[in-house]
Amino acid sequence: MTTRLRPVRDRRPARTVSAVVCLVLGLGLIGGAVTGSWLLDDSAASPASQPLYTDARKLWHSVPVDSLFPPTIKGAGAGPGGADRVWTRVAVAPDGPCTGAFDPLLLRALQPVGCLRVLRATYTDATASSVTTVGMVVTEADRDGMAALRKRFSEEGLDERTDLLPRAYAVPGTPAAGFGDRQRASWTVSVLTDAPVVVFAVSGFADGRPVADPMPAAEATVPGDASAPAQAGLGHEAKGIADRIERALRESATPPERPE
Repeated sequence: MTTRLRPVRDRRPARTVSAVVCLVLGLGLIGGAVTGSWLLDDSAASPASQPLYTDARKLWHSVPVDSLFPPTIKGAGAGPGGADRVWTRVAVAPDGPCTGAFDPLLLRALQPVGCLRVLRATYTDATASSVTTVGMVVTEADRDGMAALRKRFSEEGLDERTDLLPRAYAVPGTPAAGFGDRQRASWTVSVLTDAPVVVFAVSGFADGRPVADPMPAAEATVPGDASAPAQAGLGHEAKGIADRIERALRESATPPERPE
């Protein structure tokens, strides 16, 4: 029986998780062309697609790091009020286990799908005033297992709980040097169902100031919210970077068109 975590105060309804398909990578490993035929909507899934789904988890080490964690990310319209954003990568973490990458309760919530690898990179904005760690968990689960986890996150609001946050990847000698647990301000966690992957991001202030009440990106991006994370656009940072990393994954998984 699935262990249920203790309830917390009500929040706004959880945002709809975008069902995108990801291909993941490992540090320092070279890649090549990969099939894109496993990029299917849940409604289009078939038994024939299951082997391709399974193969996806083996491809985390076959794509260049710069393809999936680009050195620079352009976020047209990704900021508050539709402002443009540009983020620069300051470091990529070595791939490793999930232990240490998440708060203990979030790690426990992810246990049903298993963890093959967690991959992370940290970015800063153009003014070096905010920092964001973005990453992905390559799981051991099949399609049904991922669907069950996504349902649980939605029904129990696990992606909006302040005791289930991703942890920051702090990098000495960079704007993210002081990015730790107390500096986390906003975050997003997306459980995918058409690939064995969980995508996440967590943002904070680059000056190391602590944040007493972090907010999920779904709340911190609501226009007019007066909280510090919302006013600083940190919800937009987390969501914007996570969305574009997912987009980069999709592009990496799609083979180039052959000339007629």
